[in-house]
Amino acid sequence: MNGLIKGPKDFWAGLLYLTIGGLGVVLARDYGMGDAARMGPGYFPTVLGALLVIFGAASLGRSLFRRGEAIGAIAWKPIVLIVGATVAFAYLIKPAGLVLALTALILISASASSRFRFEWKATAAMFGLIAFCSLVFVKGLGIPLPLFGTWFGG
Repeated sequence: MNGLIKGPKDFWAGLLYLTIGGLGVVLARDYGMGDAARMGPGYFPTVLGALLVIFGAASLGRSLFRRGEAIGAIAWKPIVLIVGATVAFAYLIKPAGLVLALTALILISASASSRFRFEWKATAAMFGLIAFCSLVFVKGLGIPLPLFGTWFGG
């Protein structure tokens, strides 16, 4: 593999894009496609999957001809914190409500960065994001999410 592949990062990224894009196309084939004017439920996943396949093939091809860096050690802390933040949000959304679930999501995922400092700017951004999401999803789109969940009598 070392002799043929000159850019390991491009190779693995391309393989990941190809896999996810191919899965998207295969899984979306059971849905109606429609056309560009009247898109069916399978249109967007199919187009997005096809684009990922194209980018994946280009990245794989590039890895054969262009030298690139070797892949370094995997940074597990950010991966675990980002996935953990998403899982915490999913578990907290009903009992705690949107406000507390978003607070947990933002604080846990922000702690994945080594540069994160909990200062007034970060606090203001967090409250702004919570207000924005609450207005857009609950008020604007009418999604039935409780702002304060069953833990708070909501």
